[in-house]
Amino acid sequence: MTTTGRSHHALLLLALLALSGLLFFLGLGDMGLTDRDEGRNAEAGREMFESGDRLTPTFNGELRVAKPVFLYWLMEQSYRLFGVNEFAARFPSALFGVGLILIQYLFLVHQRDRTVALFGALMLLLNLEILGLGRMALTDSVLIFFTTASLYGFWLGLHGEGGMRRWIWAFYVGMALATLTKGPVGFAVPLIVAALYLTWTRRWRDYWQKGVPLAGTTLFILLAAPWYAAMFLVHGEAYASSAKANTIGRFMSPMEGHNGTIFFYLPVLLLGFFPWSALLPVPLYRTLKDWYHLRRARSQPDPTGTSELDLFMALWVVGVFVFFTASSTRLPHYIGPLFPAAALLTASYWSRCLQDPTTKGIRGSIHLMMGLGYLLAIGFACLPTLYATYASKMVRDFPLAGQVDLGSGPYLAAAVLLLGITLVGYLGLNDERRGGAFWAAGATLAGLVLIIIVIAAPHINRYVIAPPQELAYAAGLNLGPQDQFIAYGTTRSSSVFYARRKTLLVPFGEEDKIRAALKEPKRVIILLPEGAQSKLPAEANGLVPILKRYGYVLLANQPMVKIPEGAAPPPPPTILGH
Repeated sequence: MTTTGRSHHALLLLALLALSGLLFFLGLGDMGLTDRDEGRNAEAGREMFESGDRLTPTFNGELRVAKPVFLYWLMEQSYRLFGVNEFAARFPSALFGVGLILIQYLFLVHQRDRTVALFGALMLLLNLEILGLGRMALTDSVLIFFTTASLYGFWLGLHGEGGMRRWIWAFYVGMALATLTKGPVGFAVPLIVAALYLTWTRRWRDYWQKGVPLAGTTLFILLAAPWYAAMFLVHGEAYASSAKANTIGRFMSPMEGHNGTIFFYLPVLLLGFFPWSALLPVPLYRTLKDWYHLRRARSQPDPTGTSELDLFMALWVVGVFVFFTASSTRLPHYIGPLFPAAALLTASYWSRCLQDPTTKGIRGSIHLMMGLGYLLAIGFACLPTLYATYASKMVRDFPLAGQVDLGSGPYLAAAVLLLGITLVGYLGLNDERRGGAFWAAGATLAGLVLIIIVIAAPHINRYVIAPPQELAYAAGLNLGPQDQFIAYGTTRSSSVFYARRKTLLVPFGEEDKIRAALKEPKRVIILLPEGAQSKLPAEANGLVPILKRYGYVLLANQPMVKIPEGAAPPPPPTILGH
């Protein structure tokens, strides 16, 4: 590579890192933690940080084994650097999100060229799912980074020459760290993809020769097994039974109501990977079709080339999609590990379409992209009307649902989508201007995300997410170590994080727990929706309100209260129709 080429490459990489840093980190700590998983994960990391026990994750003082330990280790160090706050809780996800974009670009530079690498990295960055996961205190951003690193290491180790073969170790290290991040799915995803590829291409012999399977498996066990073994030795059946329920049990039967039809992930992929999902069907179908015919015609595939990498990516997409579809518990973020492969396929296809405007399927793909964009725009435009219609049904979890509007965010998002997708159609359906359609689509998605971050999220946070969290924080300031904090009705896991203390979570219908707590000779503060006061047991009649915020109230058996430093009375909410 020439000096000019290196300089251009460095500038591209710098610009890519700057954009990904902006989209992952902008306003990262401005919104309160969402429930359930963000609140649980952030609090488990906080309790580990507070206790110094790096072996046993706990939530609200009780054993938490729904997820392994690696994310909590990252959060503990993040709290040490930035303090205990929302930014620190989400920092590991955002950092690994940027890392994911970086390894996507570097892998494609090595395997294809800088143009495809730039397309592939931007397509992986500029979609709703990857950006969403990278901005939340969840395990998925870290998981996707490690499964991607594992599978890229597998490919480089199998197909590289000389020193490149050493990348095969990344296959096992990535699996191990992914397993410490999210359990068996951490090794299931890479193994399923690798097995599909080796079987389809009849390369098992190559793997046994180059893949160091025995040494690699030993390395995987040495890295991943010690924590699991220690947890079993320390906690025994309490850990084993709960871990089994959250792995095999989650796969075999729906947990916490998270089920759906076998078509659940189809709209998730179309909308989560929008706008690039419109470019995915054609290369996915053609790659599998071409290699199916090649496999039937020959006993051995052609020597490694670009098309075999496409096959690897296609099997990656299909394998992950089918695996999670087979699971009984279904959530939108589960299929996140297939997005790097989808971005590589769509980037390669888009590059071919620019080089050869007559490439089959491109006009249909542009029309599909426009259709999805217009559907999203209509959805955003209809949100305020739908919200006003169904707001009364949200009062239980959001006391002011009938009084607060959604602001201008949905209409701005709809306008950006309409204008941007129209421009995509104008450019993309013109053979000579088609290159501009990529930048129009990317700018549209970036604009949509910025509207959500800068305008919509603060509005939602102010009236929906923050009020009970601010009151939980105030309660924690006013309670001693032996006092009792109760969250009644809206049993949000984030209440524990903001109160910074063990919390009695009492759903409606379990008021006996409150009755028992009020009999104790200690200070008690209860957080609840104002409208739920009538449901409290008679023993709570003597409690006095000490703070209110947007439909939530703190009740205490002692009237004295310290207000958090710098807190100001909330302004009146925006009222529908005014």
